[in-house]
Amino acid sequence: MLLVVIGHPLLYFTSLHSGRAIYYWIYLFHMPLFAMLSGYISRNFRATPKQVQRTVSTLVIPYFIVEPTYQVLHRHYTGHPDPYMLLSPQWVAWFLAALLIWRLSTPIWRNLRHPIVVSILISLLVPLTEVPNVFALPKALGMLPFYVIGMHMTLDRFERLSAMRVRVTSILFLAAVGVASWLLSNQWTLSWTKWRHRYGEDPLSAAPAHGMAVRTVLLLIGILMCFAVLSLVPWKRSWTSPLGERTLYCYLLHGFVVLLLAQQTHVFAGLRHMDGYGLALTIIGAAIVAVLLMTRPVERVFRFIFEPNLNWLFSPTQTLPK
Repeated sequence: MLLVVIGHPLLYFTSLHSGRAIYYWIYLFHMPLFAMLSGYISRNFRATPKQVQRTVSTLVIPYFIVEPTYQVLHRHYTGHPDPYMLLSPQWVAWFLAALLIWRLSTPIWRNLRHPIVVSILISLLVPLTEVPNVFALPKALGMLPFYVIGMHMTLDRFERLSAMRVRVTSILFLAAVGVASWLLSNQWTLSWTKWRHRYGEDPLSAAPAHGMAVRTVLLLIGILMCFAVLSLVPWKRSWTSPLGERTLYCYLLHGFVVLLLAQQTHVFAGLRHMDGYGLALTIIGAAIVAVLLMTRPVERVFRFIFEPNLNWLFSPTQTLPK
């Protein structure tokens, strides 16, 4: 969650080599890791009444609150008379839409013979054609393998990742990818890590074979980086554990903080002129904002919006007439 919050303001620093390298390194794995963890958490989804109510409460309702609000603010600050597209998420709400698609499709992936292989083929082939951005469908299908892999993770497999030799290898691998990001970030467009563009369209402008090759590399690196990060996560409960239970609030609210700071105060433009010092201050500030947005007072204020009680909306379980 810290990397998510840090990553968004870093977009304003991609003109700096250091900012671009850090941005690229983060985007290689941070949302794939969210998708993988979401797959693990949703692996037992069977559309029971309780599960459906929870899905509507934490995904559907927040989506239709956050996305319209963001589009209204975006139109206000840009002045562009763009039409409102409530089913076409433009920023952070895309993950809510994608998770809804993934979760509803969970029974399919549970019953296929080779679900991971099928999900990878879908991810590679989807950018060959035009897919509308309804509920972030291009990104949902592009990042589908991470979700499906997460579905097939178990506590035993997570524990194997915590072996000391795996952890040492993970540190070396993450450092190597960091060095590669520093050296090569100017040679690859950042749009590859967005998982939403067709191969042949701008800014990718890649031939089908080249596009599939690049996405294959991104899938491989993303999967390995996810496992590397998971191997380094401590198993003991600490002061950060309660914060991690409130990531939904941080995720949904931090986008508005970044948007208002960028458009209302132009603080990132000023920090960018400070070069490395401004970049460091932005990263520290973003981390502080993330922690604050995961505190209990924030949960208390926004719980009725982002996790509403919908008992009044759903009827008790009933058997449909034959």
